[in-house]
Amino acid sequence: MDIRVAEYSDFETIAELHARSWQQNYQGVMEAHYLQDEAEEDRRLIWQARLINPPINQHVVVAEENGKLCGFICAFGNHDFEKGTVIESLHVAPEFQGKGIAKLLLKEVTQWIQHYFPDSGVYIEVMEQNIRAIEFYDHLGGLHTLDRIWHSPCGSDVPEWVYTWETPQAILSAIE
Repeated sequence: MDIRVAEYSDFETIAELHARSWQQNYQGVMEAHYLQDEAEEDRRLIWQARLINPPINQHVVVAEENGKLCGFICAFGNHDFEKGTVIESLHVAPEFQGKGIAKLLLKEVTQWIQHYFPDSGVYIEVMEQNIRAIEFYDHLGGLHTLDRIWHSPCGSDVPEWVYTWETPQAILSAIE
């Protein structure tokens, strides 16, 4: 398994995995026509923009096996004054789930957060219907601190939970 920082040339495979993950996990949560007809192109534009000229506080890491994208994670350091650094995306391809890849990616990005934003909290937003993700963040000691509505790209208002950790070290300790 290779873990590395994403490059501009990765934007299409990241976008495809991101869209596929939404299509598989958010049926009935996001609009069906968006998931089927628009999600991949929408994610392609987002990831192309993010990777062509990334902001200094963005960190995107990919996991690959034999050149195939297994998963990715994206964080924006010190994104929110109160909550700190946001882990904006964490997706693992279905065929690679259950193999510890999410933890590897989370560890890698959290080490980056620890290095550059050690006194910052860390948070992630998760759809309240994404039970697997909720169980994962519960297991890692995340605290469900806020309920809110996400205005998704397709126009749906989706209930989401915000999970927080006081420091990046709290995540690292939970992973190890």
